[in-house]
Amino acid sequence: MTIAGGRATSIPLMGRDEEPTIFELSAPGRSAARFRDQDLPEWSAHELVPADLVSEPLHLSEASERDVVGHFTRLSHRQYSVDLGAYPLGSCTMKYNPKLCDDVASLPGLANVHPAAPAHLTQGWLELLVGLGDALCEVTGMKAITLQPPAGAAGELTGLLLMRAWHEAQGRQRTKVIIPDSAHGTNPASVTLGGYDTVTVPSDERGLVDLEALKAVLDEDVAGIMLTNPNTLGLFEEEIVEIAAAVHEVGGLLYYDGANLNAILGVTRPGDMGFDIVHMNLHKTFAVPHGGGGPGAGPVAVSERLAAYLPGPVPVRTGDGTYAWSTPERSIGRVHGWHGNTLALARAWSYILLNGGDGLRRVAEGAVLNANWVREQLRGHYDIPFDRPNMHECVVSARNLKKAHGVKALDVAKRLLEEGFHSPTVYFPLIVEEALMIEPTETESPQTVAALVEALIRIAEGASEADREAPRTTPVRRVDEARAARQLIPTFDARP
Repeated sequence: MTIAGGRATSIPLMGRDEEPTIFELSAPGRSAARFRDQDLPEWSAHELVPADLVSEPLHLSEASERDVVGHFTRLSHRQYSVDLGAYPLGSCTMKYNPKLCDDVASLPGLANVHPAAPAHLTQGWLELLVGLGDALCEVTGMKAITLQPPAGAAGELTGLLLMRAWHEAQGRQRTKVIIPDSAHGTNPASVTLGGYDTVTVPSDERGLVDLEALKAVLDEDVAGIMLTNPNTLGLFEEEIVEIAAAVHEVGGLLYYDGANLNAILGVTRPGDMGFDIVHMNLHKTFAVPHGGGGPGAGPVAVSERLAAYLPGPVPVRTGDGTYAWSTPERSIGRVHGWHGNTLALARAWSYILLNGGDGLRRVAEGAVLNANWVREQLRGHYDIPFDRPNMHECVVSARNLKKAHGVKALDVAKRLLEEGFHSPTVYFPLIVEEALMIEPTETESPQTVAALVEALIRIAEGASEADREAPRTTPVRRVDEARAARQLIPTFDARP
């Protein structure tokens, strides 16, 4: 117990018939005070110095339980969430997660286990982690996995550290990692943090990696390439086998950003495309809560030649059928305290068991079907920069509205709030002017997706200068975001 910068110690509580607990409290500049536990109210009144006491009674507001509940319920209604409606953030996969997964993560046998407990007392946990690891390796076509990374970005850095360790073991000192110009924003940051220089390759007229431009920058100083498939435009990299062969030819490795893995579950696998390292965002694909700062989970799976470098320890199945912890021979060491965000991992494992192999394939098929339906319905109302079948997300552009009415992608996004929907991702990918990136996910019903599309069409057909003032019906109106970031003026509104 610490009070006002001081310290408190106690004599351990004795038996029922013995003396009560004695506390000793000391604070800087004051003499120590000793008191019995039942004397605390009297001590509080007499030992505090006059400077610490108020001279007048405090005027505290009083509210009934009903008013307090009403206040916080009204506040909660102002907060949009995936439980309320479509959350079509492209590239982020903000989808509804079954409540069963939360129930599993709340089981006392999982939630009440200390991470330092020895393996012989945590066999159930170890079996769960081994089962999840095996399933994720099967889904990705990889040989081994670490479950430690606590988020996608942490998984990216882990993958790059594995890439570095492998090259150094081969006696190579490579300095460059290639990234497409449509890559996720975290990719260049992770490359830099991993100690590499970024080399950008452009997209071609189809929105895919320009194969000839890629070959032009490949040399023996390239450690690897970092990309996702389907890419950030929602398009499948049709020449991925050729890309893999070209990178491998100069001794580089292929790193798979798993942000879009939900588009290919049960259909194809990164390992079959030639990737060597795969990170997965369990909070995007496998029912772990997304947003709000976590906790997330970003396991990294690797091909056989990289298995010895994985962070350790990793859970393993022993020859006698029990489970234990084992550290890979050339492990790069821990990348997270203990064993990762394990309750997030439990959610993911329950989601996989709930769906099964066929169910995971239906997840991908539903996501792809929804996204392609959205693209077709918005044709003629918004520009479609790369007009070809997409995967789990589609990218349209508001440049036609900007040219005709001065209405930008940001205005469309703000206006959509008035229609009762969360906005899609805007101005990303950066290579698309006035981009609107929409991912309906597989969890949205046809009725919800249709309502979202109808709202977007209404906005396009009624676009006018007035949309620059949207949203006009929400509790908070549009703010000057650039100015607010520089001149923030916090205020408190006590109204219910």
